Amino acid sequence: MKLLVIGSGGREHALAWRLSQNPRVSRVYVAPGNAGTAREQGLMNIEIHEIANLVEFAKHENIFMTVVGPEAALAKGVVDAFQAAGLKIFGPTKQAAQLESSKDFAKQFMQRHNIPTAMYATFTNAAEARAYVEKQGAPIVIKADGLAAGKGVVVAMTLAEAFEAIDKMFAGCDANAGTGTVKDSGHRVVIEEFMEGEEASFICMCDGKNALPFASTQDHKRIFDGDTGPNTGGMGAYSPAPVVTPEVHARVMREVINPTLKGMAAEGAPFVGFLYAGLMIDGAGKVRVVEFNARMGDPETQPIMMRLKSDFLSLVERGVSGRLDSAEPEWDRRAALGVVMAAGGYPDAPTKGDVISGLPKDTENFHVFHAGTILQDDQVVTHGGRVLCVTALGDTVKIAQQAAYEALQPIQFEGMQYRKDIGWRAMGRR
Repeated sequence: MKLLVIGSGGREHALAWRLSQNPRVSRVYVAPGNAGTAREQGLMNIEIHEIANLVEFAKHENIFMTVVGPEAALAKGVVDAFQAAGLKIFGPTKQAAQLESSKDFAKQFMQRHNIPTAMYATFTNAAEARAYVEKQGAPIVIKADGLAAGKGVVVAMTLAEAFEAIDKMFAGCDANAGTGTVKDSGHRVVIEEFMEGEEASFICMCDGKNALPFASTQDHKRIFDGDTGPNTGGMGAYSPAPVVTPEVHARVMREVINPTLKGMAAEGAPFVGFLYAGLMIDGAGKVRVVEFNARMGDPETQPIMMRLKSDFLSLVERGVSGRLDSAEPEWDRRAALGVVMAAGGYPDAPTKGDVISGLPKDTENFHVFHAGTILQDDQVVTHGGRVLCVTALGDTVKIAQQAAYEALQPIQFEGMQYRKDIGWRAMGRR
């Protein structure tokens, strides 16, 4: 059978790689893919971007199943279009994807269904937003309402930073110089209280009624060591996350995931696909939702797929047919850790076109997942902010960390930057 994965990042490389390992699968097409998916055995890139053309391709090639990676395609209604054509696809409809595509929708939804989250207010006017911030004080969190590729959030530690973020967002330029602008994101800004605690990523597969939680993960959003500098789409991740204890896990399912599935179904938008709850966990183990994503996280997907021992395609089939309640995925007992290697100038103005050399041969214990790369004259060159995610397995997070950093040593490209402390929170617990 033939499969299709939509997207071009490290998440899509990892998803396609894992799907291709099913012996029933002859080929996994990736649209549009990257240099890594172009070179990976069993995968093939196709240069198709428009939803209507993807539907036609899936029909023509008799694609058995499509898996959606990026949020933008979901927000545009790719799932609705495939379903209307009678094609199997795993992901939420446009209506259900509002959990990510509109922060204002998500906050109102959480209020309606008593799902714990930060206090907030939504604004369409800069002066009113500034007045609210002045009254609330700092630190405070400023978010562009719509999709922002992980960059439309500013954690303002001072009033001056908050005012600057508000002004930039309403002026139509992202406060972190990325892609997430108020202009592009529904002309609204959501302002939230600052939450203390430790963040974790809780990702599930959902079939509309049932949720199958994946192994816990924690990513590193800030660009520099010690969690300093501007937010990015993620500079690395590891699994499992020690902060997600069995008690916290049970609490998240009870207070966040199950009410979300029930609430979406009750509102006429059953959630089928990957549901990502970004959590803030305080010292007492209480959880609050920072944000929802309607897809797998990047770079969390890479460690998750490294640890998943069960057949991934079978899980996706169960998700599409409403049978996740009987699934029991098997996980590698080892930890996995991924280090993102980013382009020079990231996140403000990443450079493109730099030749990448020294890429190591993948082994059973580590894999180099490509994100912002393309093939140019048979050479792998940079083509985006986050370029690679070098992901390794190890008996502990510390051993996985050592393996990942060892694997990336030979890799070279102009201006490359990566954090040297991915996994530090887990190490602090040991």
